[in-house]
Amino acid sequence: MACKNSRKSISLLIFLVLITTAFGGRIKDIANVEGNRVNYLIGYSLVVGLKGTGDGKATYFTVKSLANMLQKMGIVVDPNRITVRNVAAVMVTAKVPPFAKAGMRFDVEVASIGDARSIEGGSLLLTPLRGPDGQVYALAQGQVIVSGYEARGKGSRRVKNVPTVGRIPNGAVLERDIPVDLNVAKFRITLDYPDFSTAKAIQDVINDHFKKDLAKALDSATVEVTIPENISPVDFIAEVENLEVKSFQPAKVVVDGRSGTVLLGGNVRIGPVSVAVGSLVVKVTERTEVSQPPPFSPGETKEVPRTTVEVKEEERRIVPLSGTTVQELVSSLNSIGATPREIIAVLQAIKQAGALRAKLEVL
Repeated sequence: MACKNSRKSISLLIFLVLITTAFGGRIKDIANVEGNRVNYLIGYSLVVGLKGTGDGKATYFTVKSLANMLQKMGIVVDPNRITVRNVAAVMVTAKVPPFAKAGMRFDVEVASIGDARSIEGGSLLLTPLRGPDGQVYALAQGQVIVSGYEARGKGSRRVKNVPTVGRIPNGAVLERDIPVDLNVAKFRITLDYPDFSTAKAIQDVINDHFKKDLAKALDSATVEVTIPENISPVDFIAEVENLEVKSFQPAKVVVDGRSGTVLLGGNVRIGPVSVAVGSLVVKVTERTEVSQPPPFSPGETKEVPRTTVEVKEEERRIVPLSGTTVQELVSSLNSIGATPREIIAVLQAIKQAGALRAKLEVL
């Protein structure tokens, strides 16, 4: 009995219940001021000083890059004669915080793009970091810190985490300001999750707080706000983004079949529907028997196959659901011992029947 209950509990999905009805929060928690966002930079370079774990000769772009770098320093080397294993070609990426100014330092990520086994202990050479416009905004350099490792011998090899990806804390310095102009008469608020009700709520809260028609919802994701003449843009934006507003999100059910997780909103409702979950088990067994004739008879000894077919269907009762809440839905599915695959199928069937009053998203 204990084994059966244990098997049953393991087979069930993990349910996370999230209350997604209208709830209060600051504007800055559910939206962003246009322009107040991170900026991404990227660059290509070499990591040197590796302990024989760098790119091999087959990674030709690493050899070519090393030869070109040496040539710029006045050393001419034939790329076909380079056989070092302490160099790796890498891509360097970074996220620059909003309103960053020249001289500000930030972290960079370093990832191998060749056949290097590890970049642990390596040093990143001076790397220009470019923006989407192709302009150089920052320079990166420094010692690479790797959270993983690789150890190998003649007969074994052990790897932990990803030794070909590392990080350089404060490894980049911004060389030019990222332009953001706040000397404007208007600015826009962009919602993280577009919703007409939430956009209108932001519009009403701002207008009620300042007793003026300053905000106007343009669509489900954008609210345009006019800055009054008697206040600075920074002070006004700081006051606006800390206003409390109700956020309205649609009812939603998210199913991740790989990890066995179902995320259901607290405002999900189920219309009148009946659910029956069952399983059919067919077992076919074959064995060979020997047919022995009576003594002194003309018959022959032969092997005779015997096939047994067993069909077993587990009985599951039909569970009616009508106007149920999330908690009642979870309890009903658990009570009939539904497996993860069955629960996903039930949710999809309820949605197809029009009884699931929520959006169903399967990952």
